[in-house]
Amino acid sequence: MRSPELVDLVRTDPDQPPVAVIDRRPMTPGKKAVFAVVGLVAAVAWALVAFARGETVNGAYFVLAAVGTYVIGYRFYARLIEYKVVRPRDDRATPSEQLENGRDFAPTDRRVLFGHHFAAIAGAGPLVGPVLAAQMGYLPSTIWIIVGAVVAGCVQDYLVLWMSTRRRGRSLGQMIREEMGTVGGAAGLIGVFVIMIIILAVLALVVTNALAESPWGVFSVGMTIPIALFMGVYLRYLRPGRVAEVSVVGVALLLLAIVAGGWVASTDWGQDAFTLDKVTVAWLIIGYGFLASVLPVWLLLAPRDYLSTFMKVGTIALLAVGVLIARPVVEAPALSSFGIHGDGPAFAGSMFPFLFITIACGALSGFHALISSGTTPKLVEKEGQLRMIGYGGMLVESFVAIMALVTAISIDQHLYFSMNAAAGLTGGTPETAAAYVNGLGLSGTPITAAELQAAADSVGEASIISRTGGAPTLALGMAGILGKLFGGGLTAFWYHFAIMFEALFILTTVDAGTRVARFMLTDTVGNLGGPLKKFRDPSWRLGAWIASVVVVGLWGSILLMGVTDPLGGINTLFPLFGIANQLLAAMALSVVTVVVVKKGLVRWAWIPAVPLLWDLAVTLTASWQKIFSDVPAIGYWAQHRAFVDAKASGATEFGTAKTPEAIDAVIRNTTIQGVLSIVFALLVVIVALVALWVCVKAFRAGGLPTTEEPDVTSHRFAPRSLVMTDAEREVAAQWAAHDAATGAVRAPAGAH
Repeated sequence: MRSPELVDLVRTDPDQPPVAVIDRRPMTPGKKAVFAVVGLVAAVAWALVAFARGETVNGAYFVLAAVGTYVIGYRFYARLIEYKVVRPRDDRATPSEQLENGRDFAPTDRRVLFGHHFAAIAGAGPLVGPVLAAQMGYLPSTIWIIVGAVVAGCVQDYLVLWMSTRRRGRSLGQMIREEMGTVGGAAGLIGVFVIMIIILAVLALVVTNALAESPWGVFSVGMTIPIALFMGVYLRYLRPGRVAEVSVVGVALLLLAIVAGGWVASTDWGQDAFTLDKVTVAWLIIGYGFLASVLPVWLLLAPRDYLSTFMKVGTIALLAVGVLIARPVVEAPALSSFGIHGDGPAFAGSMFPFLFITIACGALSGFHALISSGTTPKLVEKEGQLRMIGYGGMLVESFVAIMALVTAISIDQHLYFSMNAAAGLTGGTPETAAAYVNGLGLSGTPITAAELQAAADSVGEASIISRTGGAPTLALGMAGILGKLFGGGLTAFWYHFAIMFEALFILTTVDAGTRVARFMLTDTVGNLGGPLKKFRDPSWRLGAWIASVVVVGLWGSILLMGVTDPLGGINTLFPLFGIANQLLAAMALSVVTVVVVKKGLVRWAWIPAVPLLWDLAVTLTASWQKIFSDVPAIGYWAQHRAFVDAKASGATEFGTAKTPEAIDAVIRNTTIQGVLSIVFALLVVIVALVALWVCVKAFRAGGLPTTEEPDVTSHRFAPRSLVMTDAEREVAAQWAAHDAATGAVRAPAGAH
């Protein structure tokens, strides 16, 4: 039974049903008991992960520890942030309601938006980062992925989304400029945009590597585009508001595309038409990024991301079930010698700071702040949904990272390093790779060349030696776990399914990110004033096309550079991506801290300030090492000097560069990467120092004005969570009756 005195219905118009439900009912004893059990199970799982060793450690403990921590964090810590900092008001119109134009601003059902937001933020990081970080051992990675998400990553995503929603969907760089003044704003605008370009290039590079020479992947991922267009038209014109209905149709078509991809790949014409090299795939991704940026958001971007969420969440959930049932034994140590000495084959560098840089999006990601201040605030219906979308979406991504880590640490360590060490180390053949990894001093039985070849044969590949970048390792681990769950004989199917899954997973981040970068560029150009001020309107079509061409041209050129990089683009660009991504998070947390202090909430400023200080310590240390280290495997300039000296000595090949042209390419690439490392670090230091100065001023003044927009009254209703409460269901029914009586075309959110 609902207690009327504990549930308030908020009306903004006497002729309309309520626009908000304020539910103050306390937690029931049954719910309290459930949370107590969840907390106890999580505590036991954490103890087993932290202290158990050997064959007693299996992947199920990681799943239980993660899920239990997420549930407690979302229910209590996120609720604390909501009550003390965000203080949402559902009687206040969001930007999507105020500025609805059917292109960039469009009130979107919270289920579709949650799917879009999660799909947009969940890219290469939570899949690739934990797989690479597994070389340092499972314990530090597990702690950072789970705890880091709860206290850092989710906090950033939630609070940036709140800030942008209160500012008509302003981009991160623009909010830094408006809240921190000219100097900090200029550094923020430039830094955010340039970092965004690097991030998009690396994300696109991972997709390119996954889809190249994979006709199954190219066909299946490509089919998601016409399916998304159909879904967009279906929801917009054919059956407005029928989210559940179109979801069933879309998922059925997606599954058909996956199955059809396997059939197409088995035919001669399919092999000829869809087996594409890296450069061709890169150009196709560049073209897709442009279209996703300029087409109306309801037509392609939102439905495609929502569609891909079913596959993302479904696959990860299936993998979690597989781990719980199969309980794969953890093959990796809790802490490896590579984590202690920093000389790992997958990537070089000490645990602090490079473990945190490598894991990146699985715990804290600056890229998420761009989505939270890009497309999502322009689509959200109610402020009360921000916790579910911002904080909850990041929790789901963190779980993806944990599942990626479990797959990597469940693989035989000799096999793991034979896949993740560069070809220059393994030699590229089963014989040389076996000799190399057997000399690393790993625990367990040495591996043979025959076993390495058998592993490749089992997944239908000619070779898996030096398949770097993390994606093939994740696919192999997933194939092993799902193969145990469903029986033998399907390992090759699950491997290629996982490769396609990863490409689809990451591509949704590229399309949303390109659109966000477009918003950032138009905001920046609009600040110049005069005729250029028109660029501030994100829906100005000519400006959108011009900005999209510039954005796609910039990240596309870096993508092509990475595709042809003699050192292996992912190996040289991923550390820069990780550092840039974390530096971007520092910028986001800086402006969040400034706004919290400006609003007079000094008592709660520690919520964003603590992760900010940690992030600055990690990223600036990593930047220092990448710039000044004299170890070529770590320092960009040390690597640069080594190749310059080789060229000067007349060498025609050096290291992994086998031609003079390849040596020139390495010299060029390391110059670009080294310069960018310096620029990124300087810009972030400027932003952090300005943020400190503004916070001190605000503290002394007892608060300062912010650029938050004035209240605008809301005239629509939407539930707060994915599942409606009984009170929300009653109000949704009232809106359905009201719309039917008045002939309103718009279907009430959540009514279907």
